[in-house]
Amino acid sequence: LERNVCHVAAPLTPLSNMAGKAGKPSRPRKADKDEEEQPLQAVLVADSFNRRFFPITKDQPRALLPLANVSMIDYTLEFLTSTGVQETFVFCCWMASKIKEHLQKSKWCRPTSPNVVHVITSDLYRSLGDVLRDVDAKTLVRSDFLLVYGDVVSNIDISQALQEHKQRRSMDKNVSVMTMIFKESPPGHKTRCEDDDIIIAMDGKSKRILHYQRAQALKRLHFPMNIFHSGSDEFEIRFDLLDCHISICSPQVAELFTDNFDYQTKNDFVRGLLVNEEILGNQIHMHVTKDGYGARVSNLLMYDTVSSDTIRRWVYPITPEANFADLEGQSCTHSRHNVYRETGVSLGHGSQMEENVLIGRNTMIGANCTISNTVIGANCVIGDNVTLDRAYIWNRVHIADDVKVKQSVICDNVEVKHGVVLNEQCVLAYNVVVGPDITLPEGTVLSMHHPDEEDDEDDDEFLSDDNDVGYRKDKTKLKVFNPAEVGSEGKGYRWKTSSLEDTEEDELAECIWGEMSSLYVSSQLLKKWAPVFKNYVKRPQDQLDCLASMEEVFLERETHWAVLMSMYQLEILEEEGIMHWFNQGSTTDKSQQLRRNQGLLKFIQWLQEAEESSEEDE
Repeated sequence: LERNVCHVAAPLTPLSNMAGKAGKPSRPRKADKDEEEQPLQAVLVADSFNRRFFPITKDQPRALLPLANVSMIDYTLEFLTSTGVQETFVFCCWMASKIKEHLQKSKWCRPTSPNVVHVITSDLYRSLGDVLRDVDAKTLVRSDFLLVYGDVVSNIDISQALQEHKQRRSMDKNVSVMTMIFKESPPGHKTRCEDDDIIIAMDGKSKRILHYQRAQALKRLHFPMNIFHSGSDEFEIRFDLLDCHISICSPQVAELFTDNFDYQTKNDFVRGLLVNEEILGNQIHMHVTKDGYGARVSNLLMYDTVSSDTIRRWVYPITPEANFADLEGQSCTHSRHNVYRETGVSLGHGSQMEENVLIGRNTMIGANCTISNTVIGANCVIGDNVTLDRAYIWNRVHIADDVKVKQSVICDNVEVKHGVVLNEQCVLAYNVVVGPDITLPEGTVLSMHHPDEEDDEDDDEFLSDDNDVGYRKDKTKLKVFNPAEVGSEGKGYRWKTSSLEDTEEDELAECIWGEMSSLYVSSQLLKKWAPVFKNYVKRPQDQLDCLASMEEVFLERETHWAVLMSMYQLEILEEEGIMHWFNQGSTTDKSQQLRRNQGLLKFIQWLQEAEESSEEDE
């Protein structure tokens, strides 16, 4: 292979249909060269193998979705290149041709690129296991390699983790097969995704993982007794870690996936090795960092979080004005309050860009608009008197006058007509038309693809983009748009999102904004544990201590007032204690900002009015 071009490999045949015996040890390897002499390689999986971004990803693969106006896969490749990776294998399945075309036009496939990118496509991949079995079948990796997905955004310096991994491997090549990268992050932090919450038992000295368990929806934890007899002097159980989805792997990892055909995901692999550690002798280690940024865009809540963090410069030096992807015509200026403007932006009289705003090239914004915490793509037209807050507006979008958008995603070529209101967590997929004068309820998802299309797919759910596109268009011609859902002039179909009563495990019913409302979960937990809280929160000082702790936890979350009201309704906290806490002097800017929260102010006002009404009755 020449090093100055972007290679596209022929489709490879995954081995998922083969049957194997779990727990089979890895085969001995023959090395033509010492691994130390090999360049650092990476395997980038540009497919998530789930439908969490449907219906958006029916038109565009997740790896190419724009995050701060740059495709997600470019962030991942920038991280790999900055880490010192010299050769990257990109594996694609869903809409592989689009990913291939994007990479061939990108800087990663130029002769000057320090990271040679090879694109490998197949419409038969169904899991990470299939990808790694092909890596082994083709002997693509010759030494330690990085394993990442194409939606990872990070600036973490992993040089120390690489060095530690190599030191362990130099002592015994076949023992430590993987080092997983974690970042310290307390429970409830906005960069933590509930889907990825994990509990880890580890050896504090060697950093060897002894037990690995996903915490999602668990009511109780189970630890095997053997981990307490592992001979560790320093034994730690941790729930303060964020999985950055960056793993340093030895070549044996791909071999182990081949030898154990029931391994389909990284979780399968980790659990399998830990269960059979005494038999096989393979170990998994971890590296924990306090510095840097690392997150995976696993759903739209994480998309919101990572986009915001990028605009706020938490991923420095990966910033909007850096144009790290070297996109043509995408020069950008950065001004106070993190306001970014690309070339050709037109701003109408009286319009304000308050803070954390990115506006793409050749976008026109009308008069008297208010824009905050928002990303707008290229060639968009925004009318007069428009309010945008935490809105993610992609390319070539037309928004008419008097529109309000709150924490929603609007994809390419969408038209939002006069007077439309988009409440929180709405999604308008590609080419949808909405309005005029309609309010979309919270969590509305609209697409030009009818949801009934899913019922007619066969069981082989991850298809290539070349399959039956024309057939689907013909099939949906007879469908009728519902004016009550999209407006009298609207075009699009409403998709089902998960509800609290919906217990189906089908990912089509899973809300693309993430799991069920954390607020609902919190209220259920408060009801369950209210008797315990009441037993400990009795005196006025206890109440103030409780309120101070809540303030610390909820400084950066907007649900503080709702939890506060639940604790008041459950008679855990009393009115006097809440009013005393609210009126006492706040010392920090964040505390003052928390007390200006509209939901909290309305709750305090309600308490005051209730007290006045009670006094009048007396």
